[in-house]
Amino acid sequence: MKSRNLIFPSMALGLLLTFAAVACGNSDSPASTDDSADAPPTAGLAAEPSRAPDTFGTIKPTSTSGPAPTPTASPPLPTYAEGVLELYGIEAWLNSEPFAIAEKRAQNKVVLVDFWTYTCVNCIRTLPFLREWYAKYADRGLVILGVHTPEFEFEKDYDNVRNAIARERIEWPVALDNDYETWDSFNNRFWPAKYLIGIDDQLTYRHFGEGAYIEVEQAIRDTLTEAGYDVSDIPIGSIDSAKRDPLASQVTRELYGGYERNYTTQGIYAGQEQYYIAADSTREYVDTGAYTPQQFYLQGLWTNGPESIIHARETNDLEDHLAFQFVGRSANVVIDPAGSEPFDVFVEIDDRPLKPEEAGSDVMFDDQGRSYFTVEEAKLYAFLEVPEFGKYIVKLASNSDNFAIFAFTFGINEGGI
Repeated sequence: MKSRNLIFPSMALGLLLTFAAVACGNSDSPASTDDSADAPPTAGLAAEPSRAPDTFGTIKPTSTSGPAPTPTASPPLPTYAEGVLELYGIEAWLNSEPFAIAEKRAQNKVVLVDFWTYTCVNCIRTLPFLREWYAKYADRGLVILGVHTPEFEFEKDYDNVRNAIARERIEWPVALDNDYETWDSFNNRFWPAKYLIGIDDQLTYRHFGEGAYIEVEQAIRDTLTEAGYDVSDIPIGSIDSAKRDPLASQVTRELYGGYERNYTTQGIYAGQEQYYIAADSTREYVDTGAYTPQQFYLQGLWTNGPESIIHARETNDLEDHLAFQFVGRSANVVIDPAGSEPFDVFVEIDDRPLKPEEAGSDVMFDDQGRSYFTVEEAKLYAFLEVPEFGKYIVKLASNSDNFAIFAFTFGINEGGI
């Protein structure tokens, strides 16, 4: 899962260079594992999983065609009150007219609040289960409320979220929490995070990250039963978590392109010193082929922006690239185009094009056998899914100067994503 941590968007040059030197010299940096501790469980609630933030969820750092419909305006919501689980500062709604949690509870509904953001791979992995619960229990008293709290600026855009909802077949209400007011009122730190509110407006269960799907569904059933609904004729699901590669003992951590994440002691995702000389600077990078685990490396002219690393020139023959050492089964990249024109991104693994059995769901092949995907909108692109867990060198290249990379996410699940 992902969690919200403090960031330091501006730091002294000497400190940045020290970070870079330490990062570049640490060739034994371990890949993320699945046994690190998460937030401690809360007394009286089901315990949260002990899972690695970079693998199973996201910790938030501090910091279609045709005309788009007019966003649904939110009416004034209650003034924030300590300990009251309610919506605050919602900018717009999708799939619903605006409402307050208290309104649904007054109708004796059980409310499952799901904090998510549409490019978070951990959130995407939970959506099939949310769709199943919505289909099973929406007519039995359950209200699923997606609170979309953005990780990146472009995720605040109403049309971007609307397109994602259509793409992911989300039918339940979604409230846009662009200023984190609802997130903060819940004292939330994670994507995805689920809060179940039952009778007497009590929080009956919460869960951070992926997995424990049978446990979550049982909590939903128990809370609905306590509220007076009969769900005994509905079979409970049988999948508790994604099927992971049995050989996978580690996975590459999430890599961020922007300096707001790289200028932190928890960051250092960029492996070259030039990145840390100055923010918002365009520089020539040389990829020597010596890769430190958990970092990306650049070739050519790039600009380090606050949220992304941006290809800084048009090329003719894919002269520039971004490369990294990858440990795992699948890889995805979050891209928001820097311009309006679509462009292609070519993918290589171990200095060759992908094979069809290694291609992620967004990858295609040209008549030369090259593997690529086309960027037309701001979203997460699934570009790699290898049949065997292992260590690989991955390169992404585009001729476009609209190529802006926000983050890479990785997986060890069988079946991709």
